[in-house]
Amino acid sequence: MTNDGALLYPQVTATRRMQSLDGMWRFRFDPESEGERDGWPETGLPDAAQVPVPASFNDLFTDKASREYTGDFWYETEFVAPGEWRCKDLFLRFDAATHRADVFVNGISVGSHEGGFTPFAVRVNDAVRWNETNRLVVRLNNELSHASLPAGTTGRLPDGTKVSGPYFDFFNYAGLQRPVRLIAVPAEAVTGYTTEYELHKDGSAVVHYTVETRGLRPEDSLRVRLIDEVGSVVADAQGTEGELAVAYARLWDVRDAHLYRIEFTILDGTGDVAAADGGVIDEYHDEIGIRTVEVRGREILLNGRPVYLRGFGRHEDSAINGRGENLAVVTRDFELMKWCGANSFRTSHYPYSEEELRLADREGFLVIDEVAAVGFMKSLMNFLDAANDDDEHRGRGFFDDPDVMTRTLHVHKAALDELFTRDRNHPSVIMWSLMNEPDSASEAAVPYFRAIFDHARTLDPQHRPLTYTNLMMAAAGRDRCHGFADVICLNRYYGWYVQGGYQLSGAKAAFMAEMDRWMQIEPDKPFVFTEYGADTAAGVHKLPSVQWSEEYQCEYLKMQHEVFDAYPAVVGEQMWNLCDFQTGEGIMRVDGNRKGAFTRDRQPKAAAFLLRERWNDAARHQA
Repeated sequence: MTNDGALLYPQVTATRRMQSLDGMWRFRFDPESEGERDGWPETGLPDAAQVPVPASFNDLFTDKASREYTGDFWYETEFVAPGEWRCKDLFLRFDAATHRADVFVNGISVGSHEGGFTPFAVRVNDAVRWNETNRLVVRLNNELSHASLPAGTTGRLPDGTKVSGPYFDFFNYAGLQRPVRLIAVPAEAVTGYTTEYELHKDGSAVVHYTVETRGLRPEDSLRVRLIDEVGSVVADAQGTEGELAVAYARLWDVRDAHLYRIEFTILDGTGDVAAADGGVIDEYHDEIGIRTVEVRGREILLNGRPVYLRGFGRHEDSAINGRGENLAVVTRDFELMKWCGANSFRTSHYPYSEEELRLADREGFLVIDEVAAVGFMKSLMNFLDAANDDDEHRGRGFFDDPDVMTRTLHVHKAALDELFTRDRNHPSVIMWSLMNEPDSASEAAVPYFRAIFDHARTLDPQHRPLTYTNLMMAAAGRDRCHGFADVICLNRYYGWYVQGGYQLSGAKAAFMAEMDRWMQIEPDKPFVFTEYGADTAAGVHKLPSVQWSEEYQCEYLKMQHEVFDAYPAVVGEQMWNLCDFQTGEGIMRVDGNRKGAFTRDRQPKAAAFLLRERWNDAARHQA
């Protein structure tokens, strides 16, 4: 993987070029891992199917073996490398390739990547034929292990067929699930940047910036400009580090987003660049929002004011596309959240597409940005074991695996590096989630947590709060790692997995008893409920209610909200889930997880109207 300017969000500028490679690609399974030996990178894929990119491959076919396939699989397409780009660095940029990829151009290996939810780019200048057709072949692999993010196992059926054993409760979709692009970047280029914000009482602000470059010559200069929403330059500076002073700053705020365009320009200092180019060697621009985030006592502060998170855990999930980027579904999801009165979501349980975060920036949504460290508990029925608070030994052993403190830790740190680098300048990102539902009750987890949190604290110049989501198996008094978190995030299912149905009143008492313990254990931290929900089959009605009915889902939510409202330390609630989503099959899952406030085709259940009334009323009172 490289960071030579291609990992910035792709933009066509005066100096940068881009060509989409999305469309129909050739596709082939490789259960015996024989493709490279048989020369597929050089000669192409034999007997290949046609599939769309971006998309998951799993739901495209009609046979079960294809949907459940585990192992190596290949994609192939062709592209022309424009000769006029010859003087630039040419990259293939993959927004995501799940879960690991090896890339070949004209039979030449040009790079590889581990991790299925963050972008990577490979330089291909030495492999392409300019102004000619070039063969691009990509080998992917979706096998799970204790060292993969997300985690799980890979086993075999009696006939030798590989089968995934996920330690998580969502379908293990895979493929080229986000766009693929050919990108041309100048050899002397802006490769990244960071921002920090300082707000003043007189309404002014200072943007502290640093710019990362490649090949910047001493005689050349870097100009930085900040431009407001009407196109006026409000601040400018010179150099790779500096300050942009904004006299009358319009702050980015929750559901009231104001964005500035930040421009970076490398200018020639020798006179070698043609006058027609204005002396511009490289130019890149992006959007930022001026705002601050901090945790103070029991509060999360945005621009110095307390904020209460209302929203959802979500999934990138839709019919047929699977986890493939679907901008129509993304737009619909944001409209549903706005209709409900939500102001936040968590990228459960992996980094979402760059387009989703850019839309969150524009819409003023608060995002808990989560790395794909899910499944850090040995359980093939994660959703049951994670919610069980009776048997303290269920699901144990993940952190006892010696490979976890070596291989997994290395992969996890690399994933954090990529996540923070990609998302560090998004104003919508107010918190980083470093793990979802790990076995934090295990003593063996403590050194792992310490290493991960220590590493993450070196990555964000804005010092946004760090957290992880705690599971019921590590309830108050059992969790050994909560001290590392700046915000306590709880996933709780009292009334569903524990004491459900007619026992709902008992569930409420048990829930409040745990919360009372948490108030004593963590007397000076805010709490956010990052999951709470009950499976509901849309259209099932029952009076009096029964579990799985829409009536019971509403009763369950009302009970949860009563508990939240009883504790001032609770500063956020994110229902699980915005929409029903696909999981692996099983006797506890009716074609997926049905906890959504909306169905998988984005239509409301009764719970959606309950949330709309609660959250819109709360928003009016806060206003």
